Amino acid sequence: MPRWIFYWVFSLLVLAGCKGPAGQVAGDGTLNLVATTNVVADLAAVIGGERVRVRALMGPGVDPHLYKASEGDLRRIAGADVVVFNGLHLEARMGDVLGRLAGRPRPVAVAEAIPAELLLDDPDEGGMADPHVWFDPELWARAGVYLAEFLAELDPEAGEYYRSRAAAMESMALELLAELRQMVEVVPAEKRVLVTAHDAFGYFGRAFGFEVHGMQGMSTVTEAGAADVQALASFVAERRIPAIFVESSVSPRTIQALQAAVRARGFEVAIGGELFSDALDAPGTPAGNWAGMMRQNVATIVAGLAPNGRRIQ
Repeated sequence: MPRWIFYWVFSLLVLAGCKGPAGQVAGDGTLNLVATTNVVADLAAVIGGERVRVRALMGPGVDPHLYKASEGDLRRIAGADVVVFNGLHLEARMGDVLGRLAGRPRPVAVAEAIPAELLLDDPDEGGMADPHVWFDPELWARAGVYLAEFLAELDPEAGEYYRSRAAAMESMALELLAELRQMVEVVPAEKRVLVTAHDAFGYFGRAFGFEVHGMQGMSTVTEAGAADVQALASFVAERRIPAIFVESSVSPRTIQALQAAVRARGFEVAIGGELFSDALDAPGTPAGNWAGMMRQNVATIVAGLAPNGRRIQ
């Protein structure tokens, strides 16, 4: 075990040992939740409502695959009642540490509640599950239901409150799924090819009927090689894909290199805009919450692949 992980686990155990028993609600009736990404924090806030206080460790533009916790993060985690994280190795080694916590703070990995048969595998990681489950509204609603039951166990007096909020979120997610499927109808099936900086959109592709190609794998730890760029450039040029997309939490360099490689093959592909993949935008912006992020991503994809909302012939 690397020394920083050992120190982190030891420190958390010491700090948490100074607190009261696990599962006690604060005197004001609220639970103190720390979430890893702002996507997970948004889910926690939606399900917890007025019964929780939520703080995200990672803000807009932060890549959870590469994130390393600071001393300040350590203090915030140790002071929490619950640490909410995605799991499925999204948070890399940080997620492994959180999963080993016992007592207080209580860890909960919302994505790991999703049945294995509904998960996609990462072929580059020996069959490890793709962690980007929030891009399928039905799966993210399942994560919300699981979190509601977890919070109800800690705060039984508000159990029905959490469950009712999860049910409302599930209804909203299904309505959002139908809305977004209607939005993508302007892009014909043969043009529904989504090329992005890293392979974060597999669940999106499955839910909305897109063929997905990421320059990097599902994790951004490994970079795309020259051969990967050239192979994807040939694919884009041959299929005459009108646009490729950068991501808010990933450097645009690989997509810019891909664009140049496509141009060298005699085809001009546009950079269709910026997508939010592993992080939401800042609070108060259109993509500052999960539903808004989904809408903005789809609007960006549609504008890039079907300019002016017209079907591409």
